[in-house]
This record gives sequence, structure tokens and C-alpha cells, in this order.
Amino acid sequence: MFETQFTVDFGVKYPIIQGGMMWVSKKELVSAVSNAGALGILTALTFETPDTLANEIEETRKLTDKPFGVNLTFLPTLKPVDYDAYVDVVVQTGIKVVETAGRNPEKYMDKLKGAGVKVIHKCTSVRHAKKAQEIGCDYVSIDGFECAGHPGEDDVTSLILIPRASDELEIPVIASGGFGDGRGLVAALSLGAVAVNMGTRFMMTKEAPIHDKVKEVLMVAKETDTILIERSLRNTMRAWRNELTIKIAEMEKEGATLNELAPLLSGKRSFENIMKGKPEQALVACGEVVGLINDVPTVEEVVNNIISQAKSVVERNYSLIKD
Repeated sequence: MFETQFTVDFGVKYPIIQGGMMWVSKKELVSAVSNAGALGILTALTFETPDTLANEIEETRKLTDKPFGVNLTFLPTLKPVDYDAYVDVVVQTGIKVVETAGRNPEKYMDKLKGAGVKVIHKCTSVRHAKKAQEIGCDYVSIDGFECAGHPGEDDVTSLILIPRASDELEIPVIASGGFGDGRGLVAALSLGAVAVNMGTRFMMTKEAPIHDKVKEVLMVAKETDTILIERSLRNTMRAWRNELTIKIAEMEKEGATLNELAPLLSGKRSFENIMKGKPEQALVACGEVVGLINDVPTVEEVVNNIISQAKSVVERNYSLIKD
């Protein structure tokens, strides 16, 4: 059911991939996603050292015998990251799927492709997707403006980006940004994608390793309850609208510098508040799809419900065709 190039290439049952979410995409969630028939993704930089990533990969394999991958996000940071060592861990542990994001991953392509790793690069524009294809990426995950985290600076929605990328590229396209149910899956496939990438929907599951109070506030949030911050830094981020993000946005309007904003943008501080159940004091990345989410089921229930709904949508739409 819903066999695409994605399901064939990655050996999974359903054309669904779990987005790489900082602090969230750990063994509990990733193994549950893979066991449910989708493709789970660990986030490498959630783990402070390459050795701890290697250990998480080993622990994840104890929880699932299904395929899963690793996200490597290449971003400028105040604290230098030894990306070469993280890439070495991916290769040495036999991971065969890597989702890259942020800067161009060209520097690491030879090592990854030489080890038989399929590379999915996350992009926010067609021009970046074409560059990803040029350097040898196997797939692109095209991030529409609705997405959580960093939607880029062009502000183009998934409804436009997916078919544009599908028309322009020879490699397969994964739809990301605004997807969380079966209707979205069918829409993405209809627009030319071979799978959907979901972050916010998987964050709102029982297995996601974040405090229940965070899930509770997002469960009642609407699509209008997100906010764009870091626009003044040309590093736009979509997050839940709360005390912290409103303050950041106000400071940006007043011309605050990076040094002034940095303490509020601290990932470590936000992580601690998320784990302590203090969502108002944390940067909680979430997409506009949060408006479609009003429950916290298991991962298996999420995947099964999406596939069941998608099947019903296809059958209903087929009935519209008359001779």
C-alpha cells in the first residue's frame, strides 16, 4: 500500500520519514517510528560527542531491527563542532541513511557515498535543491514555509515548492512542512513527492522524550500560535508563540544584536526548560500543522491512522471519476 521509490529505496513499509528534531529524535522515538513502518531519524548533534552518538545508534538497534538514519545539521555555532568525527561514526556504525541540513554537505559526500550511504538533503528552495542534486544527493526534502524550525527566507509554501521541485529535479522529492495526517500524505504524493517528512506530529506522541506539559500546550495550540523569530539574523525560525519568543521578536524589532539575543536563543537553556515542563521559557519549534493536532497517541497509532485516512481519501477521490 502506497509503495513509492522511497519505500523501495529505504526498505520501509510506508512513505513517511520522521524529521530530525534536536533533543527529541532519540532512541525511544526513532525506534518506535521505524517499528511502525516509517523511517526514524536520530539527530547527531543531540549527542554532545561522536562517541555518545555511536552509543545511541547501538541502543536504537536494540529496540528495532528496521532501518533508521541519522540527521547531520551543518550550522555555524559559537562552539565548534567536529563534524568529521560525527560523519566517521555514521560510516563506522554502518548507518545507510543520512539526512543533512543547513550548509552544503559537499565536503562529506565522498566519504558518505563511498560507504553506501544515501543522502537526503533538506532544502527550503528549488535553487538549493538543484545544488543538492548537483553534488550527488540521492533525495531532497523540500521544506515549505509552514514547517517548524528553519523555513528559509523565501516564504514559499509547500503547495508551490513541492511541484516546483518535482518539475525541476531528476532525483526524488520528499515533502516537508505542513504534514501530519492522511490527507496531507495523499496531497504530497499528488504534488509529485515520494514521501512526507513529519516533525511536529511525531513530537506529539507518547514516545517523544519531552515533558508532558509541553505536549499539553501544543495539543491546544492553533495554526496561528506560531511565530517567526531570528528574521533579523537571516536565520528565521518558526516556534510556538510564548513569553520567550514574543520577547525575542520584540527585541529584534528594536534592533537587538546577536550578542544581545544569544542568551535567549540558547539551545541548552531551552532544552532544560522543555525537560522541566516550563514551555513558556523555552524555544519550542513547531510547525503550523500544530493546528491539526489535538491528541498525543502512540507513534504506531499515528502511522496507522495516517495510512488508514490516506486510503479512504484515495478511494473517495477515485469515486469522483465518472465515465
